[in-house]
Amino acid sequence: MDTHSRPRAAVVVTGSELLTGVISDRNGPFLAAALGELGFEVAHLLVVGDRPDDLVAALTFVADAGVALVVTSGGLGPTADDLTAEVVASFAGADMVLDEEMRDHIAGILAGWAARTGFSGPALDEANRKQAMVPRGAVVLMPVGTAPGLVVRRPDGPLVVVLPGPPRELQGMWPSALASAPVAELLAGVPAAASRELRFFGFPESEIAATLREIGASRDLSGVEVTTCLRRSELEVDIRPLPGSEDVAAELHAELAARHAKHLVSADGATTDELLATALLEQGWTVATGESCTGGMLASRLVDRAGSSAYVAGGVVAYSNEAKTALLGVPAEMIAEHGAVSPEVARALADGARARFGADVGVGITGVAGPGGGTEAKPVGYVCFCVTTSSGEVLSRDPVMPGSRADIRERSTDMAMHLLLRASGARARKSVPGH
Repeated sequence: MDTHSRPRAAVVVTGSELLTGVISDRNGPFLAAALGELGFEVAHLLVVGDRPDDLVAALTFVADAGVALVVTSGGLGPTADDLTAEVVASFAGADMVLDEEMRDHIAGILAGWAARTGFSGPALDEANRKQAMVPRGAVVLMPVGTAPGLVVRRPDGPLVVVLPGPPRELQGMWPSALASAPVAELLAGVPAAASRELRFFGFPESEIAATLREIGASRDLSGVEVTTCLRRSELEVDIRPLPGSEDVAAELHAELAARHAKHLVSADGATTDELLATALLEQGWTVATGESCTGGMLASRLVDRAGSSAYVAGGVVAYSNEAKTALLGVPAEMIAEHGAVSPEVARALADGARARFGADVGVGITGVAGPGGGTEAKPVGYVCFCVTTSSGEVLSRDPVMPGSRADIRERSTDMAMHLLLRASGARARKSVPGH
């Protein structure tokens, strides 16, 4: 490997149900992120159906691309279309052999299930035997479910790690795959990732692109890969140096953070959710929500984190005007005068939620999520926010959110989280890992 490059890896996900849209792939993103954190350059992420020829073509393609490691998921079960082990064995030039110890182990796992359900006999025995067939010379990984994983070396080719398809099983097996001797040996030669992250809110990618062009005009940035991704209304900037360019990456990271400090959320990878939880806990504050158009999405977001009972007092979804009045004390005459979607009602929702739950912070959200119901004065996407605190602070916004109904509701939840973060007094996290 070139001392100024990173080893390349590929992920091959199998499953015809992923190509028909029946389910969404969760394994590919997990593996790509995990490999990146280990220091690999993830060159390819392929999804193929449960067809041997397509899997062979995918493995051949990534091998020809010069990857050092291939990780597959899926196709290790007992059914006829679970063919990954056989295909990988052929790809590596190995024959399939029965692992007697593994067969006994799987039989022990299945014994209780067979006794409870009555499904025992030849069919189960054959399914057991199929899952215990492994490529000769492979390192066998103990199953998390009933299917063992595999680590197979192709002569003069990449190392192949074969993992099961169910995400719980794959993620449960991942540590043992990394600890296996062939993978541990490969990892010993992989440079540390040394990536750096920045998160911005209310900030477009075009501004980062312009800043990078300006910096790049006077400094060599060829050893640094910068990627941007807009997620949950935040612009995530990932800075990954090639070996030898760590100092350049650190300087670039610091300069981007300094130039755009007004929009910076964190410079150490911390998310808005993490920062808000920390700020509320540090201040001993509780929060209550009064939601209309978001329909409980903000409360759900707040309680996603373990331990949120320490700072989430409760929430009310007051969708109808009657509910706003009866549950959160919004005056009916206020709704009649200003409309249910108005800054005044958002303020009343925040105060009402705070009072109802005895919370330190209240959040009110009301808007026109669409696709109908908009007017010239209050078009689709017009959303009113208000955050009030027991100390008398008031933060309010009433932007017009772009996008579909789902987009508007999601972006409204994002905006509310950021207003909460600001109300909590949290400042952008500017600490840099390793500094």
